[in-house]
Amino acid sequence: MNDENWRPVAGPAVAANRARLLKRAREFFDARNILEVDTPVLSRFAVTDPHIESLSTGTATEPRLFLHTSPEYKMKRLLAAGFGDIYQICKVFRDGERGPNHMAEFTLVEWYRLNFCLREIMHDTIEFVAALLDRPHLKSSAEFLSYEDVFQRTANINPRTAGITELAEYMSADEQLKSAIGDDVDAWFDLVLADRIVPELATDKLTVIFHYPASQAALARICPDDAAVGDRFEVFFGPLELANGFVELTDADQQLCRFERDQEDRRRAEAAVHQLDADFINALRAGLPECAGVAVGFDRLLMLHEEQSDISTVSNFVI
Repeated sequence: MNDENWRPVAGPAVAANRARLLKRAREFFDARNILEVDTPVLSRFAVTDPHIESLSTGTATEPRLFLHTSPEYKMKRLLAAGFGDIYQICKVFRDGERGPNHMAEFTLVEWYRLNFCLREIMHDTIEFVAALLDRPHLKSSAEFLSYEDVFQRTANINPRTAGITELAEYMSADEQLKSAIGDDVDAWFDLVLADRIVPELATDKLTVIFHYPASQAALARICPDDAAVGDRFEVFFGPLELANGFVELTDADQQLCRFERDQEDRRRAEAAVHQLDADFINALRAGLPECAGVAVGFDRLLMLHEEQSDISTVSNFVI
């Protein structure tokens, strides 16, 4: 046993900067009259996303509970109840995530703006990142690329027409990789994006990739002007993903269909399949106002501020 394991990883200087960035975050939202809210960490429902696993726990009266992976569902319930523009800074939890950019427990900043279009929420996110890092030039230098454009530019692949064969050939996939990914075309696109495109993004400015394929819309609406894409975007600094946002889907039936499709994907992957969040669907049925939202990984912003390449170095304690 190492007698020094009790010591925190990050020191007082990092803690002071963490506090400073949290203060800037609240000042950013206060200046825009966005209300800070608080929602429970515990939920009776797990996430359905096939790429995210929930951590479970329980109490004497509720033996099966889950730690939230995002406050999104409950924040949208607040929106449906008339809360207006809101934000939250909270701890979230995801199972199986550990690496230079990932921890099982991390801090998320999430907010929602009523009647914002895709362009407005993307610029709102850029302004937030620039404000927290105190780098005003990030607002003017940010590059905005559609998912189609970034695939064409970097990989010479048209995501509207490319199939599994073309994607597998581009990745020089062997039989083992082909067997592992199978016929999930979105998984092939994810691989190309993560392995070949994101590493080539500019390391001196923010890059915003928007209009992901409709099949990857998640909780975003389908673009009103192009049914082939969803109003979803992600923000990167070099290869580091900082934010994921949507113009939100407000149609309860469409969302329910997507959740059910997620469950089928999880069954095929032999992952745990959990009960759907009926409270969230009922909130959509009651009427989610037109809005856009985004989630930003606060610890990753702190990594950039501290010029660190491992998320554990900006955390006091690492589980």
